[in-house]
Amino acid sequence: MKQRLILLVLCITLLATCRTAPVRDNAAPAKQKQREPFQERLTLLFAGDIMAHKPNYNMSDYSSIWSDVAPLVSSCDFSFANIEAPVDDTLPYSTFPFFNMRRDYPEAAIDAGFNVFSLVNNHSNDKELSGMQHTIAWAEEAAEKRRGTEREVFFAGLKKSADEEIGYKIMRKNGWTILFCATTEILNRKIASEYMNYVEATPSARNAFKERVKKIRAENECDIFILSLHAYMPEYIRTVPKELRTYYYELLDCGVDVIWANHPHVVLEREFVGKKEEGRFSKLILYANGNTISAQRYEPQFSAPHNAREYTGDGLLYKVTYFKKDKDGAPILEETEAHYITTYITTAWTFVIKFLNDDFIDYLKSVERHNWARYIAARKKIMEQTPVIKTWR
Repeated sequence: MKQRLILLVLCITLLATCRTAPVRDNAAPAKQKQREPFQERLTLLFAGDIMAHKPNYNMSDYSSIWSDVAPLVSSCDFSFANIEAPVDDTLPYSTFPFFNMRRDYPEAAIDAGFNVFSLVNNHSNDKELSGMQHTIAWAEEAAEKRRGTEREVFFAGLKKSADEEIGYKIMRKNGWTILFCATTEILNRKIASEYMNYVEATPSARNAFKERVKKIRAENECDIFILSLHAYMPEYIRTVPKELRTYYYELLDCGVDVIWANHPHVVLEREFVGKKEEGRFSKLILYANGNTISAQRYEPQFSAPHNAREYTGDGLLYKVTYFKKDKDGAPILEETEAHYITTYITTAWTFVIKFLNDDFIDYLKSVERHNWARYIAARKKIMEQTPVIKTWR
């Protein structure tokens, strides 16, 4: 009887064990697929030209250039700027007419939050092919250093070999995919131009580029296609040539969503383009955002704030917000914000960026820089009159 009782207890124990620990195959347990992070809104910030004239690179602390605007720049998902010089540490800094930066100058802009750069413009080959090769090497190193971080860095516009097609970058963040292509139509000299995304400002070259744009868009699913274009147009002139405007419309028709143009060193108009049947403006052209930092206005004409050269000291940081309800939804250009900036020369002869607003004017009054206060107040009114155009096509 006792033996039967022991056997009964053992059977019950075995049955309970089988119920609580089911037999599994040798295959590893299935891992739950992690959902890619998605955010409904994507913010982009478009600046203008980052330049380094002698007063700029002679500063001892480059971070001070950016301290006032860094919170805005770093708050946006992608913040764009044009580096208007080679970046070659084997050479000294140099100013106009043949520029060169060393890496600590543009990296101060990266530290401030800029993370997408065009490297191609009319000064890219100022130090010839060697300068462009060193620029690419620096850009690759800077990008690799930040790969996998919350704020990766992207560069476009230069080529490693002469036979490469016009290239582009694919940028992804939080369920959004952005295509970015950087080109120039203007060169001061054509040395090693085959190593750039160079599109000559001729009908045949522009037509070929339009076909390239169509191909890039067709081969890459994306939410937004952004084209940086260093434009063939006069410097310091605040009117857009009619033929250039028409060409930009054609590029939008080829699949570009945002044309971010530069070269004049002054802020030009911006234009929203839409189709009436869609009932909304879905495309954007920034004809020029001026200088983000430079020393072109090294002697402000306090008595003549409307003079043409005074515009070289002001710029635009343009914030654009896109919205989509889900990862596969169509993006909507939701809202924009214009932040006008100015290059201010401190009493210590440093050139720093300030917002062109009433707070800065009040500060200038408080430190009794009355010439500056009146000048900045006048420049603020002038810049706020920059045209904003809305076009149905």
